[in-house]
Amino acid sequence: MQTDTKSQIMFFLQKHRDDLLREWHKTVIISDLDPYKEEVQKNGEELFDVIIDSFTISNTELLKIVHKIAIHIAEERVKADINMGEFVYNVNLGRTIFFSSLSKVGLEWDDLQEAINKINCIFDKFLFYAISHYAESQNKIIEEKTKFIDSTHQDRLTLLGQMTSSFIHEFRNPLTSINGFIQLLKADHPDMKYLDIISSELDQLNFRISQFLLLSKKELIGKEKMFFGLNQLIEEVLNFLYPSILDGKVKILKELCDDTPLYGYADEIRQVLINIIFNAIDELGHHPNLNPIVDIKSYCENENYIYIDISNNGPMIPEELRKTIFEPFFTTKKLGTGLGLFVCKEIIEKHKGELTCDSNPKKTTFTIKLPIAVKPEELV
Repeated sequence: MQTDTKSQIMFFLQKHRDDLLREWHKTVIISDLDPYKEEVQKNGEELFDVIIDSFTISNTELLKIVHKIAIHIAEERVKADINMGEFVYNVNLGRTIFFSSLSKVGLEWDDLQEAINKINCIFDKFLFYAISHYAESQNKIIEEKTKFIDSTHQDRLTLLGQMTSSFIHEFRNPLTSINGFIQLLKADHPDMKYLDIISSELDQLNFRISQFLLLSKKELIGKEKMFFGLNQLIEEVLNFLYPSILDGKVKILKELCDDTPLYGYADEIRQVLINIIFNAIDELGHHPNLNPIVDIKSYCENENYIYIDISNNGPMIPEELRKTIFEPFFTTKKLGTGLGLFVCKEIIEKHKGELTCDSNPKKTTFTIKLPIAVKPEELV
């Protein structure tokens, strides 16, 4: 750009500086809630003066100044917590006023083109620096809030684990005594009614409190992993839940593949099966007009994993709820703890498996995926 052209443009912008800024001030958008609304006009004036000075300083120095101003303003926008759209609109409004004024300089288009390109570059760089820093700052704020929420949530779970461990050990002692007396009554009075039901209810109560214990410890002291058969475990669970199945008039359908060896904690997998099947029975009980059905299928898609589908023909679970049903403390039941499915997922994932849910108007299916165990003798 020729020196005469630079001087002419600079002289024109300096001469009309106040008029151009006044025009920008009249049309700029500033929210009444913006704590930095007094600074907006000052910032605009500073950028305006940088553009005028851009014709006399190096590009390297120019970018440093533009970057510094952009970072400063971006920090203000973050603290103001105002829609960033206002900022972008105001900057582009200043760009438009600049270009409109250059048509009055009295130079040919070819002489103005380089100046227009330079000014355009300044505005583009300024917006890029400001928006980038604003986005980075907002992401940091979100990350900090997320860490705080996660930390608070983890504290709740840790406290709950400590409380429940103490509570359960105290609670299990009288349960053990009651169960012992039930067995003595059965021996002395084998024909006495309801003893089996009382024993079954106590077993279910023991199962419920065990769910809380699993929240406090990933691996329980004194427990050892073992090989066990899936089909036998499913039969045990159905026998355990027989009173609930009978009471709910639920039809159980089974389609199981050959018994598959699993390796892990059989009692924990049993708890998962009990919880999911019992939840299905309980849900079906709230809809007496249905012909209640729980369908249990197992199948292998390859030699590494076995899948267990537990389906019921109850109402569909809405998609927005399916995203949260495995979260702790989420429940739709009045007396629910919101820990059942969360514990189930924890157990399955601890066994290197997956637990998912799919629901449509015809049925709701919980799918358990578990690795098939290879017994030592099969490795020989």
